[in-house]
Amino acid sequence: EIFLDEASVMATENALMAAAAAEGESVISNAACEPHVQGLCHMLVAMGADISGIGSNILRIRGNAGLHGCTHRVMADHIEIGSFIGLAAVTGGEIVIRGVEPENLRMIRLAFKRIGVETQLDGTALKVPAKQKMEIQCDLGGAIPSIDDAPWPGFPADLTSILLVTATQCRGTVLIHEKMFESRLFFVDSLVAMGAKIVLCDPHRAVVIGPASLYGQELSSPDIRAGMALLIA
Repeated sequence: EIFLDEASVMATENALMAAAAAEGESVISNAACEPHVQGLCHMLVAMGADISGIGSNILRIRGNAGLHGCTHRVMADHIEIGSFIGLAAVTGGEIVIRGVEPENLRMIRLAFKRIGVETQLDGTALKVPAKQKMEIQCDLGGAIPSIDDAPWPGFPADLTSILLVTATQCRGTVLIHEKMFESRLFFVDSLVAMGAKIVLCDPHRAVVIGPASLYGQELSSPDIRAGMALLIA
């Protein structure tokens, strides 16, 4: 039995691959269940592994030392899709993303809707219409809304920076709460230098007031997700 003290995607995937080739049964508890973890499970099954509980936080794997090759299609990346939603929204353009997995986008579409970015689904095509209202929706009683990240199926931590930079172009105020990782919000100093109206409350919370006119700066990115957000800015 393997109990993960954190529902880590990479830890779950490493344990999965080891268990798939090990003798006997392995049980991974508090496993991550993000779409790409499920995708790895399905590929391992196609290679001869026996895995049950796919999509849940308890995975049972019966190892098979004789794994074989298979043909596998990597599913659409919900983080890339969320990045393109933000990019289209802040530039006022229209974009159609084809081949998406609609079930994987529920929380992402909901979070963007709360800051005034509408998306439309037509089968496996996602459309971001042009020239949106971009108005942040207040919570009940006119309270400032809070959007936070969480393990799947919550809002993905890797899209927090994208949502934050999109909110700088939306009318209203929103609290972005990055509660899963340390120091992920420190890149907002660069956005402030570009003209964004952001109050960094602490390493995990930032209040964004929009819209703000941004102007170009020479920047360096602390990580790949912040880099995509700064590129959008």
